[in-house]
Amino acid sequence: MEKVILVKRDQRFNETTQTSNMIRQVGVGKETCESKGLWVGFVSSPPGPSGPHHHGDAESAIYVLKGNIRMYFGDNLDQFVDASDGDFLYVPPNTVHIEENVSENEMVELIVARNTTESLVFNV
Repeated sequence: MEKVILVKRDQRFNETTQTSNMIRQVGVGKETCESKGLWVGFVSSPPGPSGPHHHGDAESAIYVLKGNIRMYFGDNLDQFVDASDGDFLYVPPNTVHIEENVSENEMVELIVARNTTESLVFNV
C-alpha cells in the first residue's frame, strides 16, 4: 500500500534551475516525494519581468495565488495576457514566455503544475 506524503513549507526543494526574477520551489516532485508523473511548485517573483524561458515538452498550468502578472509569448514575445488572483493560465509545451510582475512593490505568488516529474526550465 502506498502512503500519503506531507511536504511542509520548509521541506520544499529549492535547488532547481532558476530564471532571473523568479524563485521556484518544488512542492511535489521526485525530489520531495518520489512523484512518478507530476511536478507542482510554488513560485514567487518580485516586481519586474522574468527572463525568457520554456519548459520543454511539459504542459504547465499556473494558478495566481496573489498578485498580477502579464505573460508574454509568441514568436517575438509580442503577445500577452494579464492574470490576477484566482486566475489560471495554460502554457503549451515548448512555448517561450516571460512572466512579468506588474506591481511596483508587491510579490507575486503562483502555484505551477506540470505533467512531468522534472523541474524542466530552459532559459533562452
